[in-house]
Formats: sequence, C-alpha cells, structure tokens
Amino acid sequence: MDPVSPANSLRRTPIQQRSTERLARILDACAELLDETGYENLSTRAVALRAGVPIGSVYRFFGNKRAMADALAHRNLDQYAEGIAARLAALPATDWRPAVDAVLDEYLSMKRTVPGFGLVDFGVPAPPESPAADTNQVVAARLAELLCAHLGRPADAPLRRAVLVAVEATDALLHLAFRTDPQGDDELITETRAMMHAYLARVLD
Repeated sequence: MDPVSPANSLRRTPIQQRSTERLARILDACAELLDETGYENLSTRAVALRAGVPIGSVYRFFGNKRAMADALAHRNLDQYAEGIAARLAALPATDWRPAVDAVLDEYLSMKRTVPGFGLVDFGVPAPPESPAADTNQVVAARLAELLCAHLGRPADAPLRRAVLVAVEATDALLHLAFRTDPQGDDELITETRAMMHAYLARVLD
C-alpha cells in the first residue's frame, strides 16, 4: 500500500455542508464500487453515476481515481482511530492487553463491514514498480499515540518501534487470515492476537 497523503488527495476542501455531504457521497460510491469492480476497473465516471452527482463534481475534488481512493484511505484511518478511541474509553487504563485487543477488534470489525476496506484500508494499491510503501508507519504512529494516551505513558522510541513491528507482522498475518476465509480465519486471528500480546509484552509490561 502507498502511504496516505490527504494533503495531496483533495483539490478543494469542502466548506459548506452541502459540499461536505457531496464529498461523502462520492467516497461512499467509490468504496462500494471497489468491492464490485476492483481498483483497476474503478472510474471517476462510474463513481459520479453511483453517487448521483455530475462528473464535474468529482473532478472538483479529485484529479483522478487514485486521489479519490487516497482520500477514502484517509477517511478509513480517521474512522479506525475514532473507533479505537471509543473502545479505549470503556476500558481501564491499568492493563494494556485489553487495549491491544481493542486495536485488533476494531480493525476486524472494519474489515468485515466497511465497504471497500478489503482493497483500500489505509493505503491505495501500489503498482509493482513502486518503491516500498510506508502506510504501516503512518498507522503505527497513530496507534502508538492512542495507546500511550490511554495508558498514560510516553510514546518513546522503543515503544514506537515495537508498535511498528507489531503492525507489520499483524498486517501480514491478517492478510493470510482473510485469504483463507473471507470473514477471517478464527484460528489464525487467535494466533495473531497471541503474537501481538507476546511481542508487545516486551515494552508494555
């Protein structure tokens, strides 16, 4: 996945409520069509038709489909962070394990229910010739901040590095789990959760 770059994805930031609602409809349509046609067959014209807006409205916000998918990825990351924050608010700050579980459970929930998330979670599919992507670094930094704020501890370099490693490993394992079963293989998810606990205990215990 290529990294999320929201500053470069929108040509124009909506100010009025009507424009904000139109942008949301465009991104909703983009997400639905990703599930139906895949990224390669996604087109701005099809998105405009599905959203019920003129094609010019799409180009007012986005220069191409990649920018549109990039904005969807940014929205997904914001939604993910908001969902984690809501889960953490209901948990005591005395034990880090339920907090880590909340991070995994929110991702699983989005993977199973959010349109388009299977193809564009937090980054746009990158062409084979692209350099190594760093989307997981963006995600890991956001997660480290959320976890440390909840647990009341500083997000120092060793912890941030450990969270990045955990995100990279979890990403690979969950890809395997959802390749094995469209809803996620329960046994592989259990192994993923155990791996997260065992690894992060090094810095969180």
